Amino acid sequence: MLTRKQIELLKLIQTRMDRDGVAPSFDEMKDALDLRSKSGIHRLITALEERGFIRRLAHRARAIEVLKLPDVLTKSGFEARVIDGGAAPKAPKPKIGLPVEASALSVPVMGRIAAGTPIEAISERVSDIAVPGSMLKSNSTHYALEVQGDSMIDLGINDGDIVVIREQTSADNGDIVVALVDGHEATLKRFRRQNGMIALEAANPAYETRLLRDDQVEVQGRLVGLIRSY
Repeated sequence: MLTRKQIELLKLIQTRMDRDGVAPSFDEMKDALDLRSKSGIHRLITALEERGFIRRLAHRARAIEVLKLPDVLTKSGFEARVIDGGAAPKAPKPKIGLPVEASALSVPVMGRIAAGTPIEAISERVSDIAVPGSMLKSNSTHYALEVQGDSMIDLGINDGDIVVIREQTSADNGDIVVALVDGHEATLKRFRRQNGMIALEAANPAYETRLLRDDQVEVQGRLVGLIRSY
């Protein structure tokens, strides 16, 4: 299920692609959706990509490929399929990107993860959080972590967000992973293999990419969802 803003953005991208052959810029998206900053667009784009509706093409400006459209875009109006998080437009929204669904499952929150300078790994259960079943893969173990830092902000991952992680020990290039560095430092970064090394890339120009030997990095999970509280 997509939120109203996600559907509006997907419709905008598809319309502009059909008309101009290129996706709108982030500034155009921000203005069209009446958002105050481009970080909101980053979050929407990331959510659409994670749900398989779009794909961003590497090394090409404004290169977005629409992979599929929800049924709601072939009908008139959004009401039948959109869960907006609140009944009235100005009502407080306790969670963003978290539709209310009967299949919500409890996932353990295992402390904090650094999106910045790596911090000591934390592996102690501190609480639990309800996560939509559609965000989770069956027959897999999942856990959640609170983000600390701003190194992934350009991908819409902000300080204080809760990231949902699927436990796994391998990663593909471009995956956002929980990486354990030198056996004790945990960080959330984009994973790439580069010239025989492993690159842990930030999504903030203020942070440099870290190049590490294969034996220095242990993948502990892959990002599958994000929860934000207001």
